[in-house]
Amino acid sequence: MSDQKNPGSHTETIHLPAPTAWPLVLAFGATLLFAGLVTSPWISVLGGILMISGAVGWFRQVLPHEVHEDIPVVVEEVALTTTRRQVEKIVIPEGDRAHLPLETYPIISGIKGGLAGGVAMIPPALLYGLIAQHSIWYPVNLLGGAGVANWRNPSTADIAAFHWQGLLVASAIHWTTCVLVGLLYGAMLPMLPRRPILLGGVIAPVLWTGLLHSVMGIVNPVLDEHIAWGWFLVSQVAYGVTAGLVVARQERIRTTQSLPFAMRVGLETPGLGHEHSDEGKH
Repeated sequence: MSDQKNPGSHTETIHLPAPTAWPLVLAFGATLLFAGLVTSPWISVLGGILMISGAVGWFRQVLPHEVHEDIPVVVEEVALTTTRRQVEKIVIPEGDRAHLPLETYPIISGIKGGLAGGVAMIPPALLYGLIAQHSIWYPVNLLGGAGVANWRNPSTADIAAFHWQGLLVASAIHWTTCVLVGLLYGAMLPMLPRRPILLGGVIAPVLWTGLLHSVMGIVNPVLDEHIAWGWFLVSQVAYGVTAGLVVARQERIRTTQSLPFAMRVGLETPGLGHEHSDEGKH
């Protein structure tokens, strides 16, 4: 009868998996099984029976062949028309749903700040070595000695002497850490644009110095006995102030995190950007 009212429609069937309640029985049985651990063993027994029943019933509906049923549907031919002559584009203004910070520092600024901070750390460390142990190699070996395989409980004289293995390991650790922390500064400083030196030169060095001081006694007690934490903090503040100044003076760039992913990766998206007008070009 519906076909007579609408000549453009006809009845068809679609092949769908048959509905089943066995997954619900299996889930309820699992719930009772674990609930019985804190209530009564008989509840766990009931839950196990329901789980087995649910699993068997569910498997019988899908193995060896899945049970299906035919659902009748009415298919109608629909003609889409529009009175518009042009397809409107989806325009995404930059100010909508902006994610803070709106501007950030490029990656190269973090690398520059990390290298500059690494250079600034060297004079306080060497000064400490000269004053405390009369050797500039003492702080170097403190940093690199942990990576030398044959160093086991070295004496103060061994740490104050020159070791090329310790120098190589210390240099690798020092510059790698400085660059990584510099990149972290580039990402963190936009969060406090008015106080970059407060965050980078004071707060961050104090936090990680306290963290290292609290765990060093557990990680490496021998190294912890030879570190002068006051001088360590001075060198960290020198790094933080220098790296913060270098990063903060770099030109910031606008973030693109509020834009669609396709536009961020550089794909051509004519339906997502602003459409330039061709008026006045003739």
